[in-house]
Amino acid sequence: MSAYPVTKVRPSAARERILDTAFTLFYARGIRGVGVDLIIVESGVAKATFYKHFPSKDDLVVAYLDKVDGVWSGQLKDAAEAAGADPASQLVGMFDALSNACRRDGYRGCAFINAAAESQPGTSVHDRTVAHKAAVLAWVRDLAEQAGARDPGSLARSLTLLLDGGLTSGSLDADPEAPAVAKASARALVDALRT
Repeated sequence: MSAYPVTKVRPSAARERILDTAFTLFYARGIRGVGVDLIIVESGVAKATFYKHFPSKDDLVVAYLDKVDGVWSGQLKDAAEAAGADPASQLVGMFDALSNACRRDGYRGCAFINAAAESQPGTSVHDRTVAHKAAVLAWVRDLAEQAGARDPGSLARSLTLLLDGGLTSGSLDADPEAPAVAKASARALVDALRT
């Protein structure tokens, strides 16, 4: 235990305005389609204030992805928990988050898939997208293990691929049935790969 009291630093209002503006613009227009100058104007901060909080655009993009991660991971976990205490039901129930996401106005698919498509491997932005996908995979694998899957890794990989495909299809096809099809497929996979 530290001899010094630990105090949480509350994010500044300016930083939050910048991040909220980036969240809206990056998702709606793409990361490459939005410049720093537009974010500065839309958030109503001075250029010096922007660079005080985000020394580079990549720093802002990573913060945006952190925020998206909190939102999306929370929605996945909430949907899983709403399906009940049984881990197998949770593996299927998480697909309700997909259904909710695809119905949102302005839905443009998975922010992480979009960011990965716009970034180069080895950059902080690309690394953040990979870290998110790895964390979701690990969480799903843990649920698959709790559900008694014969091969939790394979089931988790199959389900996350199905989830990513559903996120992409929801954007490209704009098919309102895609999430229901993904959920039914998830149910079949979970039933087939359990012991």
